[in-house]
Amino acid sequence: MKLKLKQLVKPLIFGLTISLFAFLITTFTTTNKKAAVAQPATPTITTDSVQQISLYDSMRLDTSGLSKEAFESALQGFEHLEEKGRIRNADVISIIDFSLPSARKRLFVIDLKNKLLLFNTLVSHGRNSGAANANTFSNKMNSFKSSLGFFVTGDTYIGEHGYSLRLEGEEEGINDNALSRGIVMHSAAYVNESLARSQGYIGRSLGCPAIPENIHRKVIERIRNGTCLFLYSPDKYYSAHTKILMKDSVKNI
Repeated sequence: MKLKLKQLVKPLIFGLTISLFAFLITTFTTTNKKAAVAQPATPTITTDSVQQISLYDSMRLDTSGLSKEAFESALQGFEHLEEKGRIRNADVISIIDFSLPSARKRLFVIDLKNKLLLFNTLVSHGRNSGAANANTFSNKMNSFKSSLGFFVTGDTYIGEHGYSLRLEGEEEGINDNALSRGIVMHSAAYVNESLARSQGYIGRSLGCPAIPENIHRKVIERIRNGTCLFLYSPDKYYSAHTKILMKDSVKNI
């Protein structure tokens, strides 16, 4: 009788042990699956996005007043002109942000290679483009207005305003009359901070981006001979007519 009881108990214990072991394995596996499902997916970030974000943010260009839209548009056009072989010096890009009033320092010269803001200074707009703010723009002769868009810097010369820099307009119908209009970068006594403080805006030019006398030579020397200059404004006409910044056609131009 005792022998039969032992024979019955042993298989029962063995069966219970197997069941318990299976239960523990199943529970452990299910818990791991739930944890894996709950783990959030890591977002995919492209290298280009990281570089663009880090450049604007690491240089803290927002604190100097440069709008992100102006910066990103400038880089887009810069890349286009470089692909077309128009840029001879790709280390530097210059941006004039006409979304800012003339009393603000709205010329930004950026060293892309070393990620440095080299110059941030006052710059004029054309007298017929507006008083404190540049609101209207033109490519026409004797309009005395500023032209928007992308330029490539040319050579230097000594002219009516002293040491000056020729600018070649790269956008047909928008700024390609720059050379014939005599649109150059030069110095002007009316571009100074004391005037900005006293009347709320600096003096205006005949369409040229004039800069302060005490810094003009350094700026011109740094950006001459084949760098990109972008004159930005949230202007609807320019946005509708520029081909360089047309997202769908940039790669096909």
